[in-house]
Amino acid sequence: MAECQVALLRGINVGKAKRVAMADLRKLFSDLGYGDVRTVLNSGNVVFTAAKQRDGGDGARIEKALADWLGVTARVTVLTGKELAAAVRENPLSVAADNPSRLLLMVLRDPTTVARVKPLLKADWAPEALALRRRIAYLWCPGGIVDSPVWAAVNRAGSDAVTGRNIATMTKLLALVEDS
Repeated sequence: MAECQVALLRGINVGKAKRVAMADLRKLFSDLGYGDVRTVLNSGNVVFTAAKQRDGGDGARIEKALADWLGVTARVTVLTGKELAAAVRENPLSVAADNPSRLLLMVLRDPTTVARVKPLLKADWAPEALALRRRIAYLWCPGGIVDSPVWAAVNRAGSDAVTGRNIATMTKLLALVEDS
């Protein structure tokens, strides 16, 4: 049975260098054999179904296809539909965060990345906040993302093995997953 998954492509459609038409992205996923391929917004968020995870992971497979077929390098992080649902529903900062565009869910690719981000929990980020659940770092940035110390620290610790979306985008992705 096919499982619904979400691919988050880091840096796609940010700046002029990594622009990819969403139609081309959907075709790439379909040509790789994924089903029910849908993109969200014009930002490299893809919801799809896969019969099973392949050796090496779907993320690595998609990264290689992006480079080979579209000439674009981007880190791809894949969440299962269940992981996405848990990330949205178990949000520990939902009470404090009153602006969905400033509440980020940073998806960490692997246990090594989680280990690099975990020490940041010891810092006092007030008025910002940081929480960590499984592969998700939750960041509340009430003053905005661009000048956020907590965002900068998580990005630095995670390097290219972390990608973020605000809660509004993650909720849209979850709605597509649940509609599958």
